[in-house]
Amino acid sequence: MAQITSDSSFKEALDSLDFAQQRVAAGLFVNNGLDLCDDERITRIADIAANPDTSDDELASALNTARAATIDCHARCGSEGDWQAQAGYFVARAATAALTPESQSKGGGPAWQAAMSSRMARTSIQIYAEDVATDDGSESQYKILSDYLNS
Repeated sequence: MAQITSDSSFKEALDSLDFAQQRVAAGLFVNNGLDLCDDERITRIADIAANPDTSDDELASALNTARAATIDCHARCGSEGDWQAQAGYFVARAATAALTPESQSKGGGPAWQAAMSSRMARTSIQIYAEDVATDDGSESQYKILSDYLNS
């Protein structure tokens, strides 16, 4: 398969995946954003999501944990909008998207939702650092998905 180099080819490649493959790809996207979240539960959740052999019971339990982590991370943002904490919240949202059952999944599927939340996490850090010149993570996601599809 050719390398993914744009959002349109990225989206097209994600659309070609079945739901289980989307979950694995979403877990890989979450793993790529772990440096932006200090909640150790998210690390375990990302590993569970990225494992194609995870049982349904493990997925359900991890989803509950991801939802709790999302709420906890959101509370840390505070009314002042702590952008660093906001990044952690978006990583937690990406983890939740990765584990959401197909019947409850939002538009684009879990991998697309996780990718967009991960990009929002990177954007939050850019705002925090007052550095708008850096990548939003899309290039890394293109490589992650290309590597996954070529493995």
